[in-house]
This record gives sequence, structure tokens and C-alpha cells, in this order.
Amino acid sequence: MVKIGIIGAMEIEVKLLISKMLSPKETVAAGLSYYEGKLEGVDVVVVRSGIGKVNAALCAQRLSLQFGVTHIINTGIAGAMASGLTVLDMVVSTDAIYHDFDVTGFGYKPCVIPQMDISDFVADEKLVNLSTEIFDSLATKKGSLFEGHKIIAGRIASGDQFISSKEQKSNIRSLCNPSCVEMEGAAIAHAAYLCKIPFIIIRCMSDMADDNGENTYNFNEELAAKMSAELVLHMLPRI
Repeated sequence: MVKIGIIGAMEIEVKLLISKMLSPKETVAAGLSYYEGKLEGVDVVVVRSGIGKVNAALCAQRLSLQFGVTHIINTGIAGAMASGLTVLDMVVSTDAIYHDFDVTGFGYKPCVIPQMDISDFVADEKLVNLSTEIFDSLATKKGSLFEGHKIIAGRIASGDQFISSKEQKSNIRSLCNPSCVEMEGAAIAHAAYLCKIPFIIIRCMSDMADDNGENTYNFNEELAAKMSAELVLHMLPRI
């Protein structure tokens, strides 16, 4: 039986999903509220993890071990990195990597995790294809939230930093060349990989991850979060 774990770092990233659940059951664990119920007829568990990699990884592991989810979706906002992406465009993960993992002093390449077989965690291909297919169908509908925007499948890079300068953006691009940058996805992907759970990261661009990022982030975060959540809602019945 399918049971989907959905993680958003911030309240704005999960509030729409929780509001649409039918009679959700709240379970408090390690200070966080996990909401179990149905969305679009599908069993789900929705949780706000808090910001950052450790918070996100702990949530993903608890979704696996305590709630027995069969898939994990990370929904939310991000800063655009790929050429041609603009605010309110979307990225779905082909893979996820830590841009701030650095043990180069021991001879490893940047972003490599020592003593692991992989350092970039590959998303579930079926979920990636499903998300892009649904987005494309929604974007053709006049008046849709997605009209006039695009989606790409690409690498997502995570680190415990809000990227707000061109220098940071350039450095991350040279390290791992992601399509977007955020603060949780790779940690969720890492936990999902270890727990052998298929995952996908869905991010709507709230800013351009550069020195103008703070202003555009403040203006677009709520709409970006809503668009990401709406795409998740449309995906659920087909997983």
C-alpha cells in the first residue's frame, strides 16, 4: 500500500497540504507535528521539518522508521542556479548533493562523502517523469498558477547557507553545477537512500540565489511554496 511522506522545511511549504487533509491525526515526535491522513485519496504523512540539513534528515528517517512511508516527497522553495531559470519556474531532482561537504584536505574531491559508495543521491525516475508530465499539462491551462512558467529536471544542491551573493553562486556552480540550491533536499535524499525509499525533491524558484536574492525571496516565497505544494497535490493520485 502506498503511503507518502511529505516534508517541507517551513510552515508556508506545508500549510496548504495540511489544510486539505481529511481529519488528520497529529503525532508529536521530537518536538515536531506529523499529520497523518488522506490527500487526494492517498495516505500521507505531512511534516514541517524546520530549516537545515539535520532537521530534514531526522524527519525523513522518522517517516521511514516510525510511520512506514513508501515514498518521500520534499516540497518547497529554492534559489535558481541553472541558466534560463527565473523566479516561479520549477526544478525536480534528478539527484541531490551537498555543496558544503568539504574534506578536500584529505585528498577527496569537493562534495564527496568519505566511505560512502555515492555522494549524489539519485531521485526516483518514475516520480521525476510524473512530476514533469503533470506540470506540462497544468502549464497549458489558461489561468493556471503554472501558466507562463517552466520545469526542468536537474541536480539540486543543499547546504546550511542561504545563498545571496554572486560569489557564492559562482563557487557552488563550479563545485557541483546544480539547477537550484536550497538547505534540506540532499539530507532528505541521503536518508531516503539509506532507508531504501524512493524520493523526489520538488522546488519552485523563489529567488535567483544572487546578490538580489533577499528582496525577491521575501516577495515570492509564499507563491513559490504554493506552486510546489499544488504540483504535489496533482501528483499524489498517480503515484
